[in-house]
Amino acid sequence: MNFSEFEEEFIKLGSNRKTKDVDKFNRGLIRSHEDVSFLRDIILSKQEYHRTYFQVSLAQQQGIEAKFAFIEKDFDKLQDWWHVDQLSQFVDKELNFDFAYVKAKEYVQNELPFVRRWGYVMFMPTLVKEDGAAEKLFRLLKDDDEYYVQMAEAWLISYLGIYVPEKTYAYLEGCPLKYNIAGKAIQKICDSFRIGNEWKERFREIRKKYK
Repeated sequence: MNFSEFEEEFIKLGSNRKTKDVDKFNRGLIRSHEDVSFLRDIILSKQEYHRTYFQVSLAQQQGIEAKFAFIEKDFDKLQDWWHVDQLSQFVDKELNFDFAYVKAKEYVQNELPFVRRWGYVMFMPTLVKEDGAAEKLFRLLKDDDEYYVQMAEAWLISYLGIYVPEKTYAYLEGCPLKYNIAGKAIQKICDSFRIGNEWKERFREIRKKYK
C-alpha cells in the first residue's frame, strides 16, 4: 500500500468517522501486515493520521522493549499531539509498572513537552491502581511551564485521588506544586463521580491554601 491507496480507503470512512471506525480500519491494516511508514512525514501536518501510524506500527513490534524503542525513535512526531495518551492503548497489555516507571523518570525530564506528557499519562488508567504506585508517582511530579504537561500531571493526580484519596490528600496538603497543576488536579477530583462528597470537601479546603 502507498499513500494514495491509503488515503482513498481512509476517505471512505467518511467525514463523521469515529475512533471505532478508525480502529476497525487499522485492524484491517494490521491483519494485512501493511507498512504505514509513509505516514511518518505527514502526521505533524495532518494529525488524524497519528492514531493509525502508531497503532498499526506498534502492533508489528514484538515485545514491550521494541514498542518503546519505536516510540522513542519517533519522539519528534509526538509534537502537538494532545492525544499522546492513546499510545497507552497500544502497549497496555504488555506494560508493567516497573518498566513504565523507569521510562517515565527519563521522559519527564525530556525537552519535548509531549514526551513529558507521555511520561505521566502512560500510567492511566491501569498502572496507577497498583499497590505502592502512589508514592513513586508523587516523586515524578514537578512544576512544568507547558500547559499540556500540567494537564497530564493534574489528570494523574486526580486518578490517584480516586484510588488512594488519603495519600493524595496528604501529598497535596504539603503544597508541593504550583496552583496551575494542583488546582486543576483538585478540580478534576471534585468533578469525579467516583469520589465521595466528604473527600471532595476536604480537597476543596486544600485549594484555599494554594491561593
